[in-house]
Amino acid sequence: MRTGGCQCGAVRFTLARDQVAAYACHCSQCQKQSASAFGLSVPVLQSEFQVEGPTSYWSRSTYSGGRTDCHFCTDCGSRVFHARSGGELATVKGGAFDDVADLEPRAHLWVSMKRPWVIIPDGVERHDTQPPDLVAWRRSFVAT
Repeated sequence: MRTGGCQCGAVRFTLARDQVAAYACHCSQCQKQSASAFGLSVPVLQSEFQVEGPTSYWSRSTYSGGRTDCHFCTDCGSRVFHARSGGELATVKGGAFDDVADLEPRAHLWVSMKRPWVIIPDGVERHDTQPPDLVAWRRSFVAT
């Protein structure tokens, strides 16, 4: 099992698995959301992900033309996860986990927008934009 939550601790979550895999997204939306060079995301099955505490969300369009709901703590505003209503997967923000020691990105998306000083190690999967079937690609992280 994995645990995590928001910055102030009002929102807590549990994930019914210990093994997770992360990816870094360098798109401008993730740069703004994280106030950094990229966003770190961990795809999980919504059925294995339980959240407690005061959350709200706002819905935004994605580069692929879809929409995603961005869930955050109503007390401190920390982004905790993204999910589509009725979808199979959620993507938990990497920094929201209590233990982040093993969350080295195994892939990088939207490398065409990455900051020039970010170095991606040789041999790590990279995509100039995003994989053609992003949902199936994210699902492969859950099977890891």
